[in-house]
Amino acid sequence: MMGPAHSLSGAAAWLGVGAAFAAAGHPMPWPVLVVGALICAGAALAPDLDHKSATISRAFGPISRILCEIIDKLSHAVYKATRGRGDPRRNGGHRTLTHTAVWAVLIGVGTSALATTGGRWAVLGILFVHLVLAVEGLLWRVARTSSDVLVWLLGATSTWILAGVLDEPGNGAGWLFDAPGQEYMWLGLPIVLGALVHDIGDALTVSGCPILWPIPFGRKRWYPLGPPKAMRFRAGSRVEMKILMPAFLLLGAAGGIGALDVL
Repeated sequence: MMGPAHSLSGAAAWLGVGAAFAAAGHPMPWPVLVVGALICAGAALAPDLDHKSATISRAFGPISRILCEIIDKLSHAVYKATRGRGDPRRNGGHRTLTHTAVWAVLIGVGTSALATTGGRWAVLGILFVHLVLAVEGLLWRVARTSSDVLVWLLGATSTWILAGVLDEPGNGAGWLFDAPGQEYMWLGLPIVLGALVHDIGDALTVSGCPILWPIPFGRKRWYPLGPPKAMRFRAGSRVEMKILMPAFLLLGAAGGIGALDVL
């Protein structure tokens, strides 16, 4: 799928999680719901770090472009080192390492560890990166016609405000993990969810997605999971733009209403 659909599906997924927590009698504080949805929307772009033309490659100027080139080469190297006899030869690393559940979990765990050990500036950095990505994905028309500096300023301002709100007692810094020193450990959860939602979205497309690597399927370790080929679509097609994106929008609205219990 394309960047906007990935981001919208990520936000909808976190709002759905919020609704599930509310239904179970453990509603999220509203700042956790909002910040988590934005982080998940941003994280849903991150698996495309292996693609030099993806939305994320433009998000932070030369830094993100260089990072995408590095991740592409790393992913390709891992693919070549671990491919099975049935896996085809390929020239790049797109839709390999960063499109697996293993990668999603590692990135989420790493983020949680950074948030709990790196202090306030680490938390601010995590929020800033993902809020900028959320702007690039959810407000892509505006982002592409604006300068990068304006997008970064919006991300920085939103980060500072939302971090201040989360730091208020009861607003979510210690949500889910409330032992001393575990504040913001939950930040890894929307990042894992966003990456997995991205992978599932790509699995619905023509190429499929190797979500379950390194589990072998027949002679393949990088088996591209997906529904029957007749049910798949091309990225950027009318199915994605006219059916899936409106569906994600409606599901997100329903999840938000359920999470906040406004009805």
